[in-house]
Amino acid sequence: MVKIRLKRMGKRHYPVYKIVAADSRFPRDGRFIESLGTYNPNLDPMQVTVKEPRILYWLKVGAQPTDTVRNLLKNEGLMLKFHLEKKGNSPEIIDEMVQKFLTDKSSKNTRAAEKKARRKQNRKAAKNAPKDTPEAAKTDTTETAETN
Repeated sequence: MVKIRLKRMGKRHYPVYKIVAADSRFPRDGRFIESLGTYNPNLDPMQVTVKEPRILYWLKVGAQPTDTVRNLLKNEGLMLKFHLEKKGNSPEIIDEMVQKFLTDKSSKNTRAAEKKARRKQNRKAAKNAPKDTPEAAKTDTTETAETN
């Protein structure tokens, strides 16, 4: 069975992956049939490059993507395109739906980045704000206990 999976490359503690079509009996970093793209998780946002026509070809002939590759292809809109082609939709409808998916995804990513920046700023402000120290709270309670 042919699988579309990741082949680990790069340095120690800095992995870079190739997306490859390989026989499931071959080792993870061993022989493969065809290189279909790359995936670099070290960048923010992660970088994924794919050969779209070749990935669609391998999916059409029955290659099974692994879970991680399936998620990467889904984020790139290729799994949506594959399923719409499989249903028999026209190319115009497919392109329209894929573009809508990608614009929704980009707006979602910008909202998430803004939220992350706000949280970071709030944490920084909370860290720099004066705090009530536990020692001060203890001295207040001991003084009230002594006066009674």
